[in-house]
Amino acid sequence: MVLQVNHVTLIHSRDLRTLVEDLSFTLHQGDRAAVIGEEGNGKSTLLQWLWDPGRIAGYCQYSGSASTDGVVGYLAQELSPEEQAESIYDYCAASGSFSLLTPAERGEVARKLQFDLEEYFSDRPVATLSGGEKLKLQLSRLLFDKPSVLLLDEPSSDLDLETLLWLEHFLNSYKGIILYTSHDETLLENTANVIVHIEHPREGKPPRCCAVRAGYRDYALRRESLLENQTRQARKEREEYEKKMDRFRRIQQSVEHAQRSVSRQDPSTGRLLKKKMHAVQSMGRRFQREAENMTRLPEVEEEVFLRFAPDSVPPAGKTVLDLHIPELRAGERLLARNVRLFVRGGEKVGILGRNGAGKTTLLRQIAGELLRRRDLQAGYMPQDYGEGLPPEETPVAYLSPSGDREAERRARTFLGSIRFAPEEMFHPIRDLSGGQKAKLLLTRFMLDGAGVLILDEPTRNFSPLSGPQVRRVLSAFPGVIISVSHDRKFLTEVCDKLYTLTEDGLIPTDKSCLEEGTGR
Repeated sequence: MVLQVNHVTLIHSRDLRTLVEDLSFTLHQGDRAAVIGEEGNGKSTLLQWLWDPGRIAGYCQYSGSASTDGVVGYLAQELSPEEQAESIYDYCAASGSFSLLTPAERGEVARKLQFDLEEYFSDRPVATLSGGEKLKLQLSRLLFDKPSVLLLDEPSSDLDLETLLWLEHFLNSYKGIILYTSHDETLLENTANVIVHIEHPREGKPPRCCAVRAGYRDYALRRESLLENQTRQARKEREEYEKKMDRFRRIQQSVEHAQRSVSRQDPSTGRLLKKKMHAVQSMGRRFQREAENMTRLPEVEEEVFLRFAPDSVPPAGKTVLDLHIPELRAGERLLARNVRLFVRGGEKVGILGRNGAGKTTLLRQIAGELLRRRDLQAGYMPQDYGEGLPPEETPVAYLSPSGDREAERRARTFLGSIRFAPEEMFHPIRDLSGGQKAKLLLTRFMLDGAGVLILDEPTRNFSPLSGPQVRRVLSAFPGVIISVSHDRKFLTEVCDKLYTLTEDGLIPTDKSCLEEGTGR
């Protein structure tokens, strides 16, 4: 069983930007290959092209080939509105294989995915399922066709901790080939044995693509070590070169001065100086060749640059939130009783729980209370960025609401620091990727001097390469953070208090649960 990708190049039709250039790799049975790179680098486009080149023909030019000796299944990032509206049975029946399977074969798929077999025949709309249930349903429809290759685009998105741990087990136990994308660093560390890296080093430079047979942690550490060694060597060579050039310039200036000063009545000295200048010029050409052969400084994608300096930080120990909700409801549905949360200045609180437990509903209520406060400057990042961002506005306009020239200049400077290309600064916000929207919100909070951040899944759209920098920034933030997250690294590195939302309210939670998956 083999999946072979040969010299693939993908070029965005609108701005002729090369997303992937000359990428080749081969995967074998049991391989779990993770495609990594910053948002907008073409990861999803690559998976779609592998599944069906026609899916990207409307916006992307392509060349190269791919081949496999097995059946391929593709899981998209999101279900379409039409699929969401279907009944679970109609969604399953759309697979031509569903009706041909024996009850035992359908039962085997349900057992593998820990999905209720009877649900395959349910009239419930797909939209009523939780995030984890939707993933298992999507995987079910793929497994009905008995694929040997799975292409999974962000399967870990919006999953609770319990389902994330299940997904890890599924990926590690699958007998075929898996090629997938994910923003979850812990999932990558625990599952991938091949890394496909798509990197866009600098504006105007071609992308670099590589495939390395290694786990994610080993790849990241090895890459960091190589970059550090290359940078150290390049700087050392430049320091030595500058010393040589300084001596060379002094010699050159000395000879030039002597030539200008020599008398016409002393032709012998003039001839000697002319020979010496030839030697100096030869030395200069040799140094130029040395400069061309020096170790180059690494050209890599720059990290997201954010630095919070809040105008108003709640003093340590000050009561920021004293919340009591007797009944937490979503419409008529009772989610939890007796929800209590007490937060003081300087604390960073993480809230976790199963999909559908009401975490987002709770965070909206917390945001509503804190955003009204006049003694605090709070910023709220909703899970649906549409709640917090004007879709028709440009990033520059959003970050410079006053519209004056100095504000726009500052906005462009900050957008450049979070890796917005010049043309992207003036695109409508609705056209931005999820990661770009998240960066935009965090930058606005930074510019507004927010001392309290209310964040719903803040890291879910950041690449595993940007994730460490974002976590460092939030960990160093001197104010208060109240966040809903299933990102195990975020919860471990940023939050100092964890709570699990249950039907009985918020339960204090130890960080050991992040490995056990108990949620308690």
